[in-house]
Amino acid sequence: MKKITRTATTRTATLIAASGLLLGLTGPVAASAATPSGPAPLDWKKCSGEGLDPRQECATLEVPMDYARPGGPTIDIAVSRIPSEKPSARRGALLLIPGGPGGTSLDDPSGKGQELPRKVRETFDLIGFAPRGNAPSTPVSCQIATEDLALTRLRPYAAPDGSVAENMATARRASQACAENGGELIRHISSANNARDVDRIRAALGERKLSIWGVSYGTYVGAIYNQLFPHRTDRVVLDSNLNPDPVIGSRAWLAGFEQGVEDNFPEFAKWASRPGNPDRVADRAADVRPLFLRLAARLDREPLPWPGANPPELNGNVLRQTMLDSLYDPDGYPRLAKLMLAAGEGTVPPAPPAPPEEVLQNVAAVGAGTLCNDVVWSGDAAEYEKGVAESRVKYPLTDGMPRNAMVCAAWSFPPREDPVRITDRGPSNVLMVQNARDIATPLAGARKLRAALGDRAVMVTVDSTGHDAYLENGNACGDATVSHFLATGQRPGADKYCK
Repeated sequence: MKKITRTATTRTATLIAASGLLLGLTGPVAASAATPSGPAPLDWKKCSGEGLDPRQECATLEVPMDYARPGGPTIDIAVSRIPSEKPSARRGALLLIPGGPGGTSLDDPSGKGQELPRKVRETFDLIGFAPRGNAPSTPVSCQIATEDLALTRLRPYAAPDGSVAENMATARRASQACAENGGELIRHISSANNARDVDRIRAALGERKLSIWGVSYGTYVGAIYNQLFPHRTDRVVLDSNLNPDPVIGSRAWLAGFEQGVEDNFPEFAKWASRPGNPDRVADRAADVRPLFLRLAARLDREPLPWPGANPPELNGNVLRQTMLDSLYDPDGYPRLAKLMLAAGEGTVPPAPPAPPEEVLQNVAAVGAGTLCNDVVWSGDAAEYEKGVAESRVKYPLTDGMPRNAMVCAAWSFPPREDPVRITDRGPSNVLMVQNARDIATPLAGARKLRAALGDRAVMVTVDSTGHDAYLENGNACGDATVSHFLATGQRPGADKYCK
């Protein structure tokens, strides 16, 4: 078999920022060696990198680049683990599926995994991985022009007059770059192939069944894995859930911002008008929204130079994108408020630091490959222009971006398969956890996944604000419910609301 080689790429903590899914078994799941035709056992070695738990080990797994040609070229998937802290209590392996697409959980056993309660860390080996295309797995890069790596181009904001002509031109340039520089791998990056890679990881670990903690886009991969390999899943936690509608597939991450902003902006407005707040932007919460809209409109007409930023100006769309980034976590509110205050005075703060371009290129290529290969996107500019106009009226804060043309509008490769349809057929072993106010994966979309899964799932809705519910932006009730499920396999008897 021909092997696609990989190059070493340093993955920094800024990667995720550059990006931006009723058996109730209680006994131990027996492990079995991989079948002779399956992956070889993993050769664990000390991980490279700084700040990692000394217990974390790393290995490389070889998988088919194209699962339709299992004897064809292969690629590497980087895998990590921290073994169970109490071997006598060990049940199996808990795979942490990252968000994105473009995120990696390779360092998560040393990071978020250590926030898990001890009983969970005793129950499972904690497993992380870099999904296909993400360095240090065999990496992909499109070598997109630097200016087209700006988030306001990757996330397609229309011109102030509603025109999408520039978005279509950007899509053509980026798509052409991927066709020329992405190699064969760019055609085989997809959510379904990510799920197939997960099963290869399971087999290489020697596990008959695999438990999962999928976050954000990882809930989509987790749901697909549970659909394609239903008898290979043990305890499945889906945290901050994507709408699984097979018609829109991975396009749901864009569409979700419309409602997500409406759910979250009022919380920012209350914070940004609070007396004593050093970053207070208005005296009343009701004044924050119109102030933001006026600022964005003014910056559309009169952008401010912003040396060192990409693009090198503060325009209305940069302000809108800063809003989206800041509403992921209430800890990000000061960033938006400071930018609003500066823009109101006709100034700009220091340009935010950017990840290394190599990282940006990798994340952009993985994101484009996944989103564009998963589903068919329209190439009709008039259709996008109409969608932008309708969205602007109904959801003025996002100004039509969620319905606009991104790189997929000019993608060079047709999808190789239909999206996986999530259904209610399969084991009842899913616990969904979802914040009520989530900018990127709103509650409305999570309810779509809950409905699709039927009796296979129970959903815990958490009365909290921010993206990532479990052990991050949720609350004690939600955290305790998920931890209990992971440690014991016991879910609530019905959907639950955690105040």
